[in-house]
Amino acid sequence: MSHTDADANADTAGGTADTAGATADTAGAGADDRLTPVLRPVRAGNGFEEALEQILQVVHLGLVPGGERLPSERELADRLGISRVTLREVLKVLQDQGLVESRRGRYGGTFVRPRPEAPGEDELRRRVADVDVEDALRFREVLEVGAAGLCAAHGLTGEQRERLRTALARTHEAPLSEYRRLDTLLHLTLAELCGSPSLTAQYAAVRAGVNDLLDCIPLLVRNLEHSQRQHTALVEAVLDGDADGAREMMREHCAGTAALLRGFLT
Repeated sequence: MSHTDADANADTAGGTADTAGATADTAGAGADDRLTPVLRPVRAGNGFEEALEQILQVVHLGLVPGGERLPSERELADRLGISRVTLREVLKVLQDQGLVESRRGRYGGTFVRPRPEAPGEDELRRRVADVDVEDALRFREVLEVGAAGLCAAHGLTGEQRERLRTALARTHEAPLSEYRRLDTLLHLTLAELCGSPSLTAQYAAVRAGVNDLLDCIPLLVRNLEHSQRQHTALVEAVLDGDADGAREMMREHCAGTAALLRGFLT
């Protein structure tokens, strides 16, 4: 089946109904800055497939936690540059896969379903078998080290600096159950702020795979404390414009994560 968004007239019939919800939708528009690194206009010709890929990344990366609502259909369609007809087809696939659920009423919408408990041994073996761990870790390092260096070398605006500080602070304040999600947001923020949308998109994709691997190993408090010190040093290097220091700290940070994954999974 062909999914083309060049003709948005398919949505015209629903225009009147959409208008009634415009005020509520607009109030939330632009509020989800956490989704900016992942959601972007799709290319003509593959609107359905690329929109599905991006919303799957939002779910797998935990950018919208289980139990929380996705942005409204209007906002999602605008961000992705697709018709609401196509968006509804995408959301239907996610519902069929058990990843989201639709709720009606004043406070309704599309909600991400809570993730299942830690995977069993068979599921862990399947995940590892389906992923080239070394390739994922090396690609992640290249992207992360490059992004950190670019952020430091090019400098950040006042608003960007505050975003980075806020993302770091949230990891320090995170309960154990939320740590990986907020850690992901910090790294995605750095990737986005480097100024290369292509790098950001590639990083979001590889990070989703790395998170699947991280879900296979335990959270170790000693490791998290060490990671937090590295995060702080990394952000300080970026804010100080120390490109070499930012690259070196990110390289060291990636190496620590890689060592844990290799130890548990290979």
